[in-house]
This record gives sequence, C-alpha cells and structure tokens, in this order.
Amino acid sequence: MATPAQWFAGARPRTLPAAISPVLAGTGVAVWEEEAVWWKALLALVVSLLLQVGVNYANDYSDGVRGTDDARVGPMRLVGSKAATPRAVKTAAFLSLGGAGLVGLVLAATTAWWLVGVGLLCILAAWFYTGGSRPYGYMGLGEVMVFVFFGLVAVIGTTYVQTQSFELPALYAGIGIGALACAILVANNLRDIPTDKRAGKRTLAVALGDDRTRHLYGLLVDLAVVALIGVALTTSWWVLLALVAGWPAVRAVTIVLGDKAIGADLIPVLQQTGIAELLYAAGLFAGLTISNVISSV
Repeated sequence: MATPAQWFAGARPRTLPAAISPVLAGTGVAVWEEEAVWWKALLALVVSLLLQVGVNYANDYSDGVRGTDDARVGPMRLVGSKAATPRAVKTAAFLSLGGAGLVGLVLAATTAWWLVGVGLLCILAAWFYTGGSRPYGYMGLGEVMVFVFFGLVAVIGTTYVQTQSFELPALYAGIGIGALACAILVANNLRDIPTDKRAGKRTLAVALGDDRTRHLYGLLVDLAVVALIGVALTTSWWVLLALVAGWPAVRAVTIVLGDKAIGADLIPVLQQTGIAELLYAAGLFAGLTISNVISSV
C-alpha cells in the first residue's frame, strides 16, 4: 500500500497553483465590482482544488494502466511505480471528482441551476483527459481543454457565482490565467515527448515537435501579458502588479527557449510556471482590491 507521503506526491501538489489562481483572479474581479461573496469564493476554491487533484489521480490511473508511465520522467506516479493499485487510484480520482461535484451543487443551488451542467462538463473533461477508449489528451487536445476549463470557465465561473453577471474583465483574466495554465502542460508535454512517442501518446507537443512546442510555450506567456493589458483597460492599471509574475516567467522562458533544456532539466520550468501563474493571479487580486479601496475612499 502507498504511504500517505506517496499519496500526497501522487496528487501532484506542484500543480495546485493552477487550481488556486483562477479563483483568486475571478474573486478579484468580483471585489472590483463590489459584489464579492467570500463564502462562495471559498467553495469555488474547494471545487477547483478537488477537480485538480481528481484529474491528477485520474491521469495517474489511466496512463498507469496503459503503460504510458512505465518510463516517465518527473513526479511520483502511483500506478506506474506500483506504489498503489490501479483500483485504489481510480477510487481516489472518483472521490475527488465526486467531492467537487457535491460542493459545486451547493454553489449551483445558491446561484443558478444551469451551473450543474457546467460542473458535469468539468468532471467529464477531468476524467476523459486520459480516461476512456479515446482520451482527448492522446489526440493533442489537452492544452485546449486546460485553457477552457482551468482558464475561462474557472475564472468567469468564480466571478459569476459571486456577481451573478458576466464581466468583461473576467474574460480577459480567464485568457491570461488559461494561457499560463496551458503553458504548464506544454512544458510537461515537451519534457515527455520521447516517452510519449514510445507509448503512442500523441500530445500536442508530439504533433508539433520539439522546436515548435518551445515557441508555443513562449507565445502562451506573451498571451498572458496581452490579456493583462485587457484587464487593465477594463478595470484599473493597478492590475499591472501582476507583472511580478515576470520574474519566474522569464527564468522559465530562458530555460525553454534559451537553454533548450530537455528531460528532467525541464522539471523546474513546471514549478516556475506554476509560481508565475499564482503571482499573476495574486497581482490581479491585489490590484483590483487596491483599486476598489481607493475608489471607495
């Protein structure tokens, strides 16, 4: 049986900034609109964290039983390393996704019932990333779905459950957060191109090849900057505090594009991109909050 430490590692805690960031950014927009509902923001955070852990365990299970993780470079894989049985990891995935669904029902019941459909789509997207007979992660669509669900849906949804309205700044923030979340996956798949090729896993990185995947990573970081300008133009220039994310982002881009790192040398890029996304979201939240306070004085 896997130890608690192995289960924790299998949940891939370094990916959790991708779950925290959209809730921070979406709540920042709600604060700017003077309609923040803090208990709903907290529930949205729980949903996002459980979905992230759920998709990580689901990915561990599905890739493990297919043998894709047999020669994986990177964080702990429970099934691939045989530290836990496939059934146990599958159960952990279902419990996490089910927990996200239950908390999401509370948000839907107190906001709008059509959100149940959105939540169901999120859960299905989490499972079928690598699950099922035709996983979309094996067809080069993983980055698209990450951008949609951990960017647009998560940010706009977090704002909506608090304001009950669709806000243009939330769209721009969702694009920025989604671009950086997508960049994390691009870096991950760039690292895994050799092993994914051998396992028959056709990710976007496998389809594009090494060089174009590196440039895609750089373009996603650039897109986050452009989206930040969109948020500033529709709210306040205080959101440029999010440029603090430039410090880890530049380091990560240097490793990907400048150093042309491969294999395990790309692992720090995942951490730095995750930190960049979290700082980006924190900067948005802080800037929108400061702007709200100043306008209220």
